[in-house]
Formats: sequence, C-alpha cells, structure tokens
Amino acid sequence: MNVDLNDARRIREIDTMGSVEFTEQYDRQFAEALEMARGFEVGEAAGRTDEIVLMGTGGGSSVAGGFLRSYLFDELKAPVIVNQGYDIPAFVDENSLVLVVSHSGNTEEILSAYGQAARSGARMIAITSGGKLEDMCKKDNIPCLIVPHDIGHPRRDIGYIFVPMLVILNKLGLIDDKTADIKGLIELLGTLKHEYGADVPVDKNIAKQIAMELYGHIPLIYGSLDCYDSVAWRWKNQFGENGKLMAFYNVIPNLHHDEAVGWDMPQAEMKKLYLIMLRDDVLDGGRISKRKDITAGMLRERMGGVREVYATGDGTLARMFSLIYLGDFVTLYTPIYRGVDPTPVDVVNYFKEKMAQ
Repeated sequence: MNVDLNDARRIREIDTMGSVEFTEQYDRQFAEALEMARGFEVGEAAGRTDEIVLMGTGGGSSVAGGFLRSYLFDELKAPVIVNQGYDIPAFVDENSLVLVVSHSGNTEEILSAYGQAARSGARMIAITSGGKLEDMCKKDNIPCLIVPHDIGHPRRDIGYIFVPMLVILNKLGLIDDKTADIKGLIELLGTLKHEYGADVPVDKNIAKQIAMELYGHIPLIYGSLDCYDSVAWRWKNQFGENGKLMAFYNVIPNLHHDEAVGWDMPQAEMKKLYLIMLRDDVLDGGRISKRKDITAGMLRERMGGVREVYATGDGTLARMFSLIYLGDFVTLYTPIYRGVDPTPVDVVNYFKEKMAQ
C-alpha cells in the first residue's frame, strides 16, 4: 500500500535523515552561503581567462557547473567546462580558471585531477567541507572555501556549492555582482516552501501530485536551451539519488533531430514513460515554446503521462531555481510514496567500498 502523502508525520518518519525538512530550509541555506562567500578572499582579479573548468562529480558539484553555464549564458565571456573524470583536458593551462569542488574533500576523481591542474599552472580555487582537498589546498596555498559538511550528501547542499561560485566569479571580475539576484531567489524559495513542503496537502501541492502520478513509470525530463538544460540534468540526477529510480533527460531543440524518432517505439514500452516538460513563458523563445507545445501534444497520447511545469519568479536565476526546487521536492516524495527513505545512497557507498579495496 502506498503512503498517504497528506500525512506529514508519516513523511518525516520515512525520511529518517530529514531531507524534506532540509529542503524546506533552502532559503536559509542560500542566505548563509551568500554571507559565507562574501567574506571569502580569492586574491587579485582574474587576468586573461580562456575557460572556466569546474572539476566536480555528482548531483551537487558537477551540476552546479551546469547551472553556471545556463544562468550566465548571455554574460560570461569564457566557456564553462564541467570536468567529471580523473584527468583534465590538454587545453588547461596558465590562462584557465579551475574551480575544484568536492563536498567531502575526498572524491578520488577530483583529487586525481587536482594534481594535474596544479601542474598545469592554472589559477585554482576550491570549495569543500574539508578532507584531503583542504589539506592539499593548504599545502599549495590555494584559496579554499570551507562549507558546512551537513550529512555528507552534496545534492541537498546545492546552495553552499553554487552561490559561492557566483560570488567568486564576481570577485575575480568575470561577472557582475549577483547579490540582488541571489536575494531575490532566497525570497522566492521562502515562498515556494509553503507550496511544496510536507505540511501542504496533496490537492494544493504539485510536487506531491507529480510524485503520485509517477508511480510505476520511468521519468523522462525535457529541458531546453539556453537555460533549462542543466535544470533537466538536475531533475534526472535527483531521481537517481533521491528517488531510487532510473531517469533520463534531453534538451529541446536538440532532441528533435534524433531522439524524437524513438517515439515510434512499441506502445507498451512508451507507456512506461512519464514526461516532465520544463517550461518558461518568459525565457523560452517563440520557436522553443512552439516545439514544446508540439512535443507535449504528440507524447500525451503515447506516454504513460505528461506533466508540463512552469517556472516562476523575477529574473533568470529565480526562474531556473523555481523548477530546480520543485524537482528536489518531487524526487523526495517519489520514494516516500513507495515507503522508501530518500536519503541513503547504498549503491554509491558500495562502489566506494569496492574501489577502496
């Protein structure tokens, strides 16, 4: 029997590590992150910067690089490259800015790439809660922002990871001051938690509604260029870590040149999919909106479900995070509806144990 998502007490009982409550407090987290980052010393402004390379893995660190790329698409003059592996690309040199992000400070891929970046002569700045990365930064005299460790699950500490990146880039003279945008986002998060939180009943809570509709289906998230590619990526990651579900994502208009042909697969398989379409009446251009209209219309009859969700808020940052925030709640309620604790990541821990042998 599925869990009654109107029962806030039961939700919090299943959620043994308090991820729903922690997510309800994102406004506080983002505010703390802003103040923390404003006091962080990064040194002199950047000179020539050919690219910004973010070294990070997982749904907290690497996806934050995606958010940078999406949010700053119309402003940032240097490309943002998200590097998730053990090695760095050959173009990293003294004209590169490398953001080294490992929440635990012990992510083996990042520690491997760190040494290569240091030897390249690139300018490096780190964000971590401690671990070996903090020790390496102290030894090499690299600026290192220490953020709260929480329970060691960076996907629910996205504010502590992403907000400092914006402040750091501003301090280096690479982007304008984003304080007003961040404060606007904090205000919006403070409003939306009263729409998505555990105490809000199902009939007034779209996050709970989507979680229930998803039952028995495989999530498919479609975002769009230029702002919602990374947001769709975040939803997909969160379904994996929080939801304990395989999930997939793609981006409009790209998917209309290849993946769309796959919609002709047998109907029995198509019915297993549930589409979540990320929409924005402000940031989506006319051609993108038309593509989304056509896509939703075509797939409504073919898939097991189609739900279009719309961004809200003032400004690009707030609008992006309005959908990120919704996705975080949806992916928490999805396993809880099945009676599953959303926070433990047993498979990830298993891989770490096997790799350490």
